[in-house]
Amino acid sequence: MAEEVILELQNITKIFPGVKALDNVHFDLRRGEIHALMGENGAGKSTFIKVITGVHAAEEGKMILEGKEVHFRGPRDASDAGIAAVYQHPTSYPELSVAENIFIGHEKMKHGLIQWKVMNDEAAELLGRLDADFGPTEEMGALSVAQQQMVEIAKALSTNAKIVILDEPTASLTQNESQKLYKIVRQLRDHGVSVIFISHRFEDMYELASRVTVLRDSQYIGTYDVDKISNADLIKAMVGREISDMYPKPEVKIGDELLRIEGMSRTGFFKDVSLDVHEGEIIGMTGLVGAGRTETMESVCGITKPDAGKVFLQGKELHIHKPADAMKEGIILLPEDRQKQGLILSWGLNRNVTLPIQEELANHGFNDNRKENELSKKYLEEVDTKAVTIFEPASSLSGGNQQKVVVAKALAQSNMKVIIMDEPTKGVDVGAKAEIYGIMGELAKKGYGIIMISSEMPEILGMCDRIYVMCNGRVTGCLDRGEATQEGILTLSMENSAKHEHAETEAHS
Repeated sequence: MAEEVILELQNITKIFPGVKALDNVHFDLRRGEIHALMGENGAGKSTFIKVITGVHAAEEGKMILEGKEVHFRGPRDASDAGIAAVYQHPTSYPELSVAENIFIGHEKMKHGLIQWKVMNDEAAELLGRLDADFGPTEEMGALSVAQQQMVEIAKALSTNAKIVILDEPTASLTQNESQKLYKIVRQLRDHGVSVIFISHRFEDMYELASRVTVLRDSQYIGTYDVDKISNADLIKAMVGREISDMYPKPEVKIGDELLRIEGMSRTGFFKDVSLDVHEGEIIGMTGLVGAGRTETMESVCGITKPDAGKVFLQGKELHIHKPADAMKEGIILLPEDRQKQGLILSWGLNRNVTLPIQEELANHGFNDNRKENELSKKYLEEVDTKAVTIFEPASSLSGGNQQKVVVAKALAQSNMKVIIMDEPTKGVDVGAKAEIYGIMGELAKKGYGIIMISSEMPEILGMCDRIYVMCNGRVTGCLDRGEATQEGILTLSMENSAKHEHAETEAHS
């Protein structure tokens, strides 16, 4: 017996001035199914969501919900029909309580008055279903991103949603938070809710989905059973070409030592961290999120002050007190949050690239615009940034191209010797990932030392010459490329935790 289809889209076309955002797209969702939706940035996924949720009306095609054709005049119609969306960046009201956020727009009323007790009780029941570790009266702004997403899911459940769309829900979550989200999504499925799960991460799809639909260039490419499609075929469907080598690690002769860190400690964050990186070498820093990887590198770069430790560059001890000191020496950090810390989104690409070298571009107190434009164009082309002009704002680019702008900004600093890349492929699609790995390989060939902080095991194994593993603020091991395995890294990632638990057990016995 065929499984019941709850939602079907037939030949959906959506046109904006000069652009076909969706072109003859098909899709079907079964009752109680987790269905992944994948595609590169710009493939049409966002428009697809907005058609389903009533934000946009399609010019052509049909949407059939539970066997009946529907025409939504706006998001309220979609909500009333049992469709809810949880977006990557929660649209919450931080100064209101959790319960107020859950029931906003459909408050519990009696005789014209809000029934606060009823709302708080129902919110508590919904949060209980999701195993939340916070209550309905807590202020929304005090919650973590993962907790705020939980509130958004509770909000969807409060409307008795039959279909929940999750848009890149794991993009800002730690590994542990992602596992908790997976559990919640499976609970939704087990209660008969149908879930559309949009993600760039293959692990999300493999963990949750039974089927995956791929969009590319605004068109429907196909729907596949997750357990029957290979990684290579899925990537080809997404990007339109084979990526024969996802991790293009070049053979580079490792040169002299560039950066060495000895006994770096900061109370509460990391302790006695030592590592080194050589010319042409890519080293990885991995471990569970919260292990102290980013915090260590922030202290190396002068963002925070360590309690102890030494930093050497080409054998000379440095005394770094602020980020400008590190940059002056040629140690460049590309932050994990490229939008908040790596770019000024409203500025043009040219000004973003040359921001660290404005003093060099000054001509009698005025900015040399011609030189700025020449330099920015040179470095943006070097990393193959896809943009119409160098003057368009950084906000207009995809995540992958924004990351390329951040790399171009590092290259513009002519004295760069060591580049620290914190989660460089976070939130970018599979095609852009391969391009970023290619850029890393080219940088290594030019003799730069690269430190990659990453939570993604495949890229750590695929791109690094040596891998430092951290747990609870300490380095628990360093593995050469030839000996590193996923199991070995995971063991080292949890080594200190196991020792700590054992020590506590011994102390209590």
